[in-house]
Amino acid sequence: MSELLFAAAAGVPMAAGWSLHALRLRHRVEVARRDPLTGLLTRDAFAERATKVLAGGRSAVYVIDLNKFKEINDTHGHAAGDAIIVATGRRLTEWAAINDATVVRLGGDEFAAVARVLSLADLSWTLNELTRAIEEPVTVDGRTLAVGASIGAVAYDPRADDVDLSTLLRLADEQMYAAKRAGADWLTALDLTPQAGTVNNRRAGRPGTSGGTEDAA
Repeated sequence: MSELLFAAAAGVPMAAGWSLHALRLRHRVEVARRDPLTGLLTRDAFAERATKVLAGGRSAVYVIDLNKFKEINDTHGHAAGDAIIVATGRRLTEWAAINDATVVRLGGDEFAAVARVLSLADLSWTLNELTRAIEEPVTVDGRTLAVGASIGAVAYDPRADDVDLSTLLRLADEQMYAAKRAGADWLTALDLTPQAGTVNNRRAGRPGTSGGTEDAA
């Protein structure tokens, strides 16, 4: 009996060591799935979760782009720009918690989200709430900086619509760009047919496309 007890006791540190190793491994995996500046999901992690949300019922996909962000960086420095990105990430996280949404930082000052919606009226209400949340001023080193955003959205119903997440993001991106050009807070897609051409798998005119002329605002 004493030998069995000794063997069991000897196994405790080993079991504890494996548990600690597993916790550390899970932590590293989770960190790799998060944007280091905002803590929001990375693209791959977002795509995995967003696809499940879309399959679960009526939803909406959002693309959010901050206005005049390059001007803020050029005038106030990259630290101020980072502070605004961090504040935006925090606000989107809070909005996501209330709306059971999944949010990603696509890169730079561009973000995306997916969340369930009940109706087009619900989508409009959510967009207004999202705009108000994002556009609160941010104080950096005693300076109050205005924050503006352009948002594009598209509604999706898995029972009637047959498009993938990539297409929905492209549609929301088109509406974001149209809202930015029109000086509107947000616009929503009227149908699921992309209006802009594609270059390098991105909307023609976006930075990073051949001949792209869109402002990095």
